Amino acid sequence: MRGYAGKFLEIDLSSGAIEEKKVPDSTLKDYIGGRGLATKILWDTLGSKWESVDPLSSENMLLVFTGPLTGYFPGTKICVSGKSPQSNGVIGSTVAGEFGIDLKCAGYDGLIIQGKAEQPCYIFICDDHVEIKEASPIWGKKARETVRFLVKESLREIKDIKPGYGEVIEPSFLYIGPSGETKTRIAAVTSKYAHAAGYGGYGGVMGAKNLKALVVKGFGPVPDVYDKEKTLNLVQGFLIKNFERERFRRWGTGAGGYNFGAETSSEPIRNWQEEWHQEQSYKGEEFDKYWVKRNWGDFGCPTTCLKVSVLKSGKYEGALCDNPDYELESYLGTNLGIFTPEKNIYLSYVSNELGSCGIQSGAVLGFAAELYQRGILTREDLDGIALEWGDVEAFAALAERIATRQGIGDILSEGIYRAAVKIGEMKGLDVLKYAVHEKGVAIGAHGVRSGRDYVTTNPIAYACSVQAGDHTSGADLPIGHRHSELFSIMGDSAVYCFFAAMALDNRDIFDFYEAVTGWELTEEEWYQEKALRILQLQRAMLLLGGPDITWKPNRDDELPPRFWEPLPSGPDKGKSLDRTAFEKSKLEYFDAAGWNKNGVPKPETLHNLGLKDVEVKLREASLIS
Repeated sequence: MRGYAGKFLEIDLSSGAIEEKKVPDSTLKDYIGGRGLATKILWDTLGSKWESVDPLSSENMLLVFTGPLTGYFPGTKICVSGKSPQSNGVIGSTVAGEFGIDLKCAGYDGLIIQGKAEQPCYIFICDDHVEIKEASPIWGKKARETVRFLVKESLREIKDIKPGYGEVIEPSFLYIGPSGETKTRIAAVTSKYAHAAGYGGYGGVMGAKNLKALVVKGFGPVPDVYDKEKTLNLVQGFLIKNFERERFRRWGTGAGGYNFGAETSSEPIRNWQEEWHQEQSYKGEEFDKYWVKRNWGDFGCPTTCLKVSVLKSGKYEGALCDNPDYELESYLGTNLGIFTPEKNIYLSYVSNELGSCGIQSGAVLGFAAELYQRGILTREDLDGIALEWGDVEAFAALAERIATRQGIGDILSEGIYRAAVKIGEMKGLDVLKYAVHEKGVAIGAHGVRSGRDYVTTNPIAYACSVQAGDHTSGADLPIGHRHSELFSIMGDSAVYCFFAAMALDNRDIFDFYEAVTGWELTEEEWYQEKALRILQLQRAMLLLGGPDITWKPNRDDELPPRFWEPLPSGPDKGKSLDRTAFEKSKLEYFDAAGWNKNGVPKPETLHNLGLKDVEVKLREASLIS
């Protein structure tokens, strides 16, 4: 085995048991790592009772996995997974930072965490020293205080473990804020200070396990690769290609706060009531003024697409966060009627401190604001908050109540779909038409109505994705090409940075995989067998769902009602989606994925991919007759 450390850590928080576990080479070849391997392990462990497993119970698992390309591919990520509290399916949620490298250098390919600790805890790993430690000093604390504690305490302990090592760089960590501790469904798992894995709601899973943080420091080398010379040559070529992307290296996706509105009419504005704007105050160069580190990046990253922003004076002095990427610029900006960098940076800072996902929390805030605009939610309902568009203090106050489950925040903390159901029952009205989501997951900030957003070129992108609203894993046709979900599965399973790979060809990725692991993998084999196998598992688990919500095949493979409304403004004013074309594309995708006309994996598809047990389970659930 090359590119793998060769073992996983299995930690039971209920009993305190810590064991090393090996995964067969054949399983690694088929499921790679990250998202693919997490899906396989979840199915093997929980698949027989999937519908009854509450994602926010101790029965759920938290999986934190590297992939074979983690630590070698320029720019690094880690994949967090489990049964999703948002979709009740499986989402591979990736986050940047050095955690994956430190974990590999400590000798592990991933963490399999089960059970629930009696008291708040965190897991500390320094090579083969693994310990479950008390987290009561930081339980209830926000991000900044949590990070300070973890760095200080961990450095002290590492120096005790490695007394003769000399100066030690701080360890890597993943942690949750108040939003995760209260088990909200919009809670993120945060890396470093301000990176986050938000899709899936796995911060809530950590909270349900009384798990505040994961800390790791590895002093060993990364595992050997199969062909060192070829790997180094490929890395050098990748670096050169990324260095040439000057515009992206300057702004990353952060130029999108203006461009996706003004140029492609696909940006959420006031809860998607519009998708076009030309607010000059929201151009990338306006955000430049608040950068304090222009070429800062994670270990080995040639792109450095995220900067650090600080508000040094004024009303919001002291706010610190990653310079908002496009998703945060939109969901915590334009989606809330906010069009100034200062207010957007401040609200991003608030969200990060609370440990809430910027996309999911921004969607819930925008939904609540539209209900207030329409008189459905009153100031009394909102605990005295006048939720006017553009009022950043009002949105910050509501975000705090959501993260701590106070008043109306307790309902909104359930995420956009469940909140809409509950508010509809409370008011005796159908408010789901104002909830922009896909199977319980607020969608990425890329609209489909104009047809000009390069992320969602096909309107079925969200409707057919096994990761629901995840804009980084959209469905597309033909199914085996660069923008299809099958290629996203490769990135999330080999666990490398999507943005660092944007300059590369598909073949580059497969060549790199072979150079690292020594295992040949053709594009045909990936698209027609291995990726399809992972896709079937995720689709089956999404359809099985439960216990509180089960999505109906075909019926729920649908777009939010708002996306069927004509665009109200801009150069694409009046443009709307063609229902006939949408349904045709959906059926074509079902067929290409090996699903029947209702979107359920066909028995012959499952047989061909060696998933007989999945067929048995789908028959038991009456999804296959």
